[in-house]
Amino acid sequence: MGLLDDKVTIVTGAGRGIGAAAARLFAREGALLVLAARSGDEVEALAAELRADGARAVAVAADLTTEAGAERPVEAALDAFGRLDGAFDNAGNGPVPAPLAERSPDEWDEVHALNLRGTWLCLRAQLRALRSAGRGGSVVLNSGVGALVGGFGDGAQQAAKHGLTGLVRAATAECAGHGVRVNAVAPGVVRTPATEPYFAAGPEFAALVARSTPLGRPARAAEVAEAAAWLLSDRSSYVTGVTLPVDGGITATRRFD
Repeated sequence: MGLLDDKVTIVTGAGRGIGAAAARLFAREGALLVLAARSGDEVEALAAELRADGARAVAVAADLTTEAGAERPVEAALDAFGRLDGAFDNAGNGPVPAPLAERSPDEWDEVHALNLRGTWLCLRAQLRALRSAGRGGSVVLNSGVGALVGGFGDGAQQAAKHGLTGLVRAATAECAGHGVRVNAVAPGVVRTPATEPYFAAGPEFAALVARSTPLGRPARAAEVAEAAAWLLSDRSSYVTGVTLPVDGGITATRRFD
């Protein structure tokens, strides 16, 4: 049996990067998948790939910053599989870093619309389904090391990720009695298509990551997915309300020089 055998699981932001790595891992671990992203072509191609390998997966194109869009993956899970067991709320965006004093209100709102408000909208829809079904479940948010420390990454995004820490704690207090666990993973620097331009620009960024990360390298997307899979599984049945660093030791040392 796989870690997520027969668990109906939503993955948002599944088209690329950590989300796509999570979808592939969860499929290997036996999950029944609903893959959601703004780009329908990407998630449909991934769902087709997983189905060709014997997994059960459906794709949903949705704007997760809207109420209707956030509810669509839950509706798809109920339509396709008759239930929902968990979700990995991975969708997010990362702006070009800039000092807080130079951020415009529109830029701030764009960051928070998906990273905080959109995650809350997805979580809200998922919690309603999980609580009404009465079988419990597990939801994992993809946060970031910036949720746990200052001085790492863009300030607007850090503020949103700190908001996710509060969201995890509030949801835990409200939902633990219903058997629903809510946690988050907090990655450090992850090498994905979104961060590749920084690595490609020259050796300075890779050197900074190596200096500031005790393990001396960025994470692979699959390593973050492994942590999320464990939190979604029954093997973490007594873990809730946690924002788990998956950061190569950054939060243990706070070496940002």
